[in-house]
Amino acid sequence: MDHDAVNDRVRTLAPQVLGVLVRRGADFATAEDAVQEALIEAVRHWPDEAPDDPKAWLLRVAGRKLIDLQRSEAARRRREERLGDEPPQGPTEQSDDTLLLLSRCCHPALSPASAIALTLRAVGGLTTAQIARAFLVPEATMAQRISRAKRTITGERFDTPGDVRAVLHVLYLIFNEGFTGEISLADEAIRLTRQLTVSSAARPEGADPEIAGLLALMLLHHARRGARYTASGELVPLDEQDRTLWDTAMITEGVDVLQTALSRDHLGQYQAQAAIAALHDDAPVAAETDWPQILQWYDELAGLTDSPVVALNRAVAVGQVDGPRAGLAALADVDPGLSRWDAVAAHLYERADDTELAVRHYTSAADRATSAAERTHLIKQAARLRAGR
Repeated sequence: MDHDAVNDRVRTLAPQVLGVLVRRGADFATAEDAVQEALIEAVRHWPDEAPDDPKAWLLRVAGRKLIDLQRSEAARRRREERLGDEPPQGPTEQSDDTLLLLSRCCHPALSPASAIALTLRAVGGLTTAQIARAFLVPEATMAQRISRAKRTITGERFDTPGDVRAVLHVLYLIFNEGFTGEISLADEAIRLTRQLTVSSAARPEGADPEIAGLLALMLLHHARRGARYTASGELVPLDEQDRTLWDTAMITEGVDVLQTALSRDHLGQYQAQAAIAALHDDAPVAAETDWPQILQWYDELAGLTDSPVVALNRAVAVGQVDGPRAGLAALADVDPGLSRWDAVAAHLYERADDTELAVRHYTSAADRATSAAERTHLIKQAARLRAGR
């Protein structure tokens, strides 16, 4: 087994093994450390001699590492006496392990940053160094963040899944980090959401359509990744993207996943967002975008959430359907403190032929931009209008 295959395999099996150990009564933080040590052993030995049953191998090694860790800490001795020298025998498979793990990693006591880091390590199988590089922080800083997160949830019950909405929110945040350095966090979020979809489908009550809705949303957005930037790294707005560069297979999958979720007739905000993304992806050219239907979906979405970001995006749709002045009227009800508020205002004022205000808002938007590519794009928009182009 080559090193890439080993890495892929252990990242898939790591959360399953961790779920087994914790379900059998091991402390989450100690079990997670044991699994990480077992993964190191796997990466060291499997390229030369892959086991017949990789999961059983990892579970056996992680169990031994767990005992070593328990014995090395006096505070763990009482737990060791209760559990015995080995984690008690139990089933090696449980459909809810992924959801249980994600629920624990996304515990409400954790900050979003800590929940993301712990999820990527415990469920995603990434190393602390990889996560640190993805978020452009020192490895020691990320290690401290993960350690604090594990201490926070130590002692929490681990018998039933927590609030799936909290899990979906953390996965959505991971996806929005996009691609940073060697790790594509968007790909990682999609992989984890797929696992959660499978886990949810195996539960007695059936799959939660919002999990499928989030997966569809991710796929439909990620399908455009190849057209978002020029070769020199400049941002390309949606209406200017070369749609031949979009991943049509991913779009097809996203639409299929969304239709299955919508058929459950239990609409949620991720399904509504995915429906909007699907309408954008369905238009062969920007001019053929079905804005009236998009506005209808934004109205549905506004009824599901009071998110100011939804209200901001709805103002854009109003401007497309009813004209830029109507869009500006809708924008007036949105919090101007949002980072993209000025960019939306600039777009609407430009369409309303108010060049002076458009330039002013493009300039303000550039000052508030959250990335260099976005800032450069907004500065160029202001310069274009000043030049009368």
